[in-house]
Amino acid sequence: MEFKHVPVLFRETIDSLDIKKDGLYVDCTAGGGGHSSEILARLDGGRLIAIDRDPDAIEVLSEKFQGCENVEIVHDTFDRIKSVLNGRKADGILADLGVSSYQLDEASRGFSFHKNAVLDMRMSKEGTSAKDLVNTLGVGELTHILRDYGEEKYANRIANNIVSYRQQKPIETTFELIDIIKQSMPQKAMRDSHPARRSFQALRIAVNGELTQLDRALDDMFDCLKTGGTLSVITFHSLEDRMVKQRFNSFAQGCICPKEFPVCVCGRTPRGKITVKGQAPSKEELEENPRAHSARLRAIRKLTE
Repeated sequence: MEFKHVPVLFRETIDSLDIKKDGLYVDCTAGGGGHSSEILARLDGGRLIAIDRDPDAIEVLSEKFQGCENVEIVHDTFDRIKSVLNGRKADGILADLGVSSYQLDEASRGFSFHKNAVLDMRMSKEGTSAKDLVNTLGVGELTHILRDYGEEKYANRIANNIVSYRQQKPIETTFELIDIIKQSMPQKAMRDSHPARRSFQALRIAVNGELTQLDRALDDMFDCLKTGGTLSVITFHSLEDRMVKQRFNSFAQGCICPKEFPVCVCGRTPRGKITVKGQAPSKEELEENPRAHSARLRAIRKLTE
């Protein structure tokens, strides 16, 4: 199996981790091992823990790092990082969020709106699929998913048409769903980007519980750092980026006393220092990899427990 993935903001992300050769590093979304390989190349006496929820990724990582005694491969979700580390503290933690190039390019996974396949979108290949959602949820629940996770302007119209369509037959494939979405939108709304982009994002987030997982994980990832360690996160849409930005700001916030107080009485000091603020890909990277256009890198260094 070939698990191809082009890591975005690759050099910037590796640099943000400030890798120590004898440190402990965690790649929370190891995928095809792009970031992990570079981290490992910079270690001498250190250790790498590579986590992924996708069994295809685990198979590839196991082959890639076969015989590497300082690499630990873990089939799990990154919101369980405390359980994975089991009391250990890391010098650096990386989370490259979203869907991988492999998952998009492999038609059978059902992530892409460019390929006709069975609606799936499960990163773990287990549990409820996108096909299950569109064939069982009511108009209200579908509207909520499309509006809140995809920021889709025509969420209610699409949801109504999904429910109407499935009364005749189940919705089985990506292209069937795309046809329903197109019929739900005015022509002018389909000019700037693919009409199914927001709906597919929304369903993928819902299927994999991505925002819930990230919300649970951010505090634990930061807690699992050593003092002086760095947490670096790459996001791919505004919902993720807003959550990461707000949480990093809270870690870095000091005194919260009202401005009119002459001296601080709350005693709060920053737990972290933001080192990268929403860095976007360079023009050169976007020319080589257009999929990187929405990516943003944020990083924070832990100052104190």
